[in-house]
Amino acid sequence: MAGEKDTLEELRTKYEKRLRKSFREEGVEGASSEEAKPLTSREYAEFKKENMPHQLNFYEKLCNWSEKVLRITPDKKKVAKLEEAIKICHLEITPGGVTSCSLLAPIVLAFSIILVTYIIPSFLVPGSGSMFFVLFAIMAALGIIIPLQKLPFFLANNWRMKASNQMVLCIFYIVTYMRHTSNLERALSFAAEHLAPPLSLDMKKVLWDIESEKFDSLKESLDDYLQTWRKYNMEFIESLHLIESSLYETTEGRRLDALDKSLGVILEETYEKMLHYAHNLKGPLTALHMLGIILPILGLVILPLLVSFMSEVKWYHLFMLYNIVLPVIVFYLARNVLSTRPTGYGESDISETNKELRKYRNILIPLGKEQLRISPTLLALIIFIILFIIGASPIIIHIAKPDFDLAMTDKGLTVIDTPTHPEATYYFLGYRNEVKEGQETGNLVGPFGLGATILSMVLVLAFGLGIGSYYHFRSRNVIKIRDQAKALEKEFASALFQLGNRLGDGLPAEIAFGKVAQVMEGTLSAKFFEMVSINISKLGMSVEQAIFDEKRGALVYYPSNLIESSMKVLVESSKKGPMVASQAVINISEYIKQMHRVDERLKDLMADIVSSMKSQIMFLTPAIAGIVVGITSMITQILGSLSLRLSELSSQAEGASVAGAGMMGMFGTGVPTYFFQIIVGLYVVQITFILSILINGIENGSDKLSERYIIGRNLLRATITYIGITLVVTLLFTFIAGSILTSFAAT
Repeated sequence: MAGEKDTLEELRTKYEKRLRKSFREEGVEGASSEEAKPLTSREYAEFKKENMPHQLNFYEKLCNWSEKVLRITPDKKKVAKLEEAIKICHLEITPGGVTSCSLLAPIVLAFSIILVTYIIPSFLVPGSGSMFFVLFAIMAALGIIIPLQKLPFFLANNWRMKASNQMVLCIFYIVTYMRHTSNLERALSFAAEHLAPPLSLDMKKVLWDIESEKFDSLKESLDDYLQTWRKYNMEFIESLHLIESSLYETTEGRRLDALDKSLGVILEETYEKMLHYAHNLKGPLTALHMLGIILPILGLVILPLLVSFMSEVKWYHLFMLYNIVLPVIVFYLARNVLSTRPTGYGESDISETNKELRKYRNILIPLGKEQLRISPTLLALIIFIILFIIGASPIIIHIAKPDFDLAMTDKGLTVIDTPTHPEATYYFLGYRNEVKEGQETGNLVGPFGLGATILSMVLVLAFGLGIGSYYHFRSRNVIKIRDQAKALEKEFASALFQLGNRLGDGLPAEIAFGKVAQVMEGTLSAKFFEMVSINISKLGMSVEQAIFDEKRGALVYYPSNLIESSMKVLVESSKKGPMVASQAVINISEYIKQMHRVDERLKDLMADIVSSMKSQIMFLTPAIAGIVVGITSMITQILGSLSLRLSELSSQAEGASVAGAGMMGMFGTGVPTYFFQIIVGLYVVQITFILSILINGIENGSDKLSERYIIGRNLLRATITYIGITLVVTLLFTFIAGSILTSFAAT
């Protein structure tokens, strides 16, 4: 009865204020100063400020600044579509700002690149500026104009994907609440409280539009919001319309049937859409695999020969192609694949919604009763800086002492002060005289040495282990807690069913928890219910306190929005009597079973695709790339030595033949193995990062916690696998090349 009185009091106050305003009675005698003010709410504005992604806030500022600097009128045909995309993302920008940003940002980018790579170097050292970077800056600026113009649509698709991943849970929360309290406004507020952004932000916006009097009724506000999903998710609209229709049913049975039907509709449609998505996914993923992995690595096999015969090709040309252009293309294709993913049963980062769990983002080291917290960012930076300095040491040594090198000869390791040594088989740094058209230019190029190549692998480790350790340690503790809560969720349906039966037998909730804990002894559900029972019996807490208390409540140890919402419904419905609570809990258990059944079917659909991509990340890509680097090291060593030997023969023979001169002109210096390995290694790290995002998106939808964990795990494994294979193959092929060159020198 207390719950009904609170609801009636809220409704009375709300509509009394609205009637006062409509009849202009705010200023009459007796009206309080609070009532005289227009009805406004800062809840949505504060919620948006806290939960809007930082990159969207930055994009807002960039668009608004661009519109002030360079005002450009957008195409009238695109204005309506742009406004729709902007509305979906809750961005406070205009179509004119988007258009201005799409032109001004490329101009600033191109000028910045040209300034750093051409103007400043040319000013400091005349003639040192590179026209390649000027052309690259212009091409990059032209290339990003259209993507920037389409960025609101991309952000809207990304927003839809994140929101659609929460729609099944949204309908579940609304239906669960409305089974015992037929109030749609309170049900939407209940859903918004338990959902994570962005769908919670949408629900808050629907309610805020009524409070701010943009719409006169909840139906108008909700219908306006649902229009944004008409092209993309009809099952969500159908489900909410069924929920709305339940408000007008004349009998309780028909009302409950409409609510049950709404959840059934979205679950069935979700499965059908995901089935089509899985069937249509093979083509795009095959294209992505060919463009992102197979063709680039096949190109790497050919590149060593190409750069050895074309002295104009430098290592930074390959860096631009493999570490900037290709990853951007692959990432764009991957996001397009994910943008078509239908509604799913998604998870959220519990450390975002539960502030008490944010400490678990750190590395926790127990020190007696206290815990030492180490930030993953600090650890990742330390790992990165140490490994980066070690990996960059060949460059640092050469800059500090250009003539220094170590050579392996028959006498052992020897310090040399010239680029080459007549008896040397292997070099530590291995800088060479640059050869163009068969002639030495006098410039030193490198490092080509075996020691430098091995140290270059440490530099790749800096990126792979640095980034991987950050993501791994940031998500490791939190995902353990969530996995424990998910394990509880799997068996929670049967536990709720038993709890509902005990309540239906007339037992009060305080006793029912203990009875169910005894029956289910040895399970996680039993531990949860036992904790609630102990809080009630020994600490004298109420049922609500025993579950939700911030320090001792059972939910502290099992943080789950699904369990929390189920328990809130239990507490609310128990106010109306044990039979109402019993029926509410039994229905929740059935809903949870249905959702998990669909979730498992969705995972089965994606299993083949996901397992194939995982094998590519874990072994195939690192293995192929490692073998390519080893072969490249051997080819570069042989061709470089041949080029130097032919150059020496040319200088010794005064009358060299035209054919000999032509042969010498075929060989260039080539790309240093040090830089080549870094380019390939960084590409492996980048492609692993991108494919990890794709795997998580396909399998789990927009689940940021799972994404961080998968990225961290895959980066650590793929990087170590790549380095191990590359090290073994490089040493093997280098020794083979050394024996070939030794036998060649002997002849």
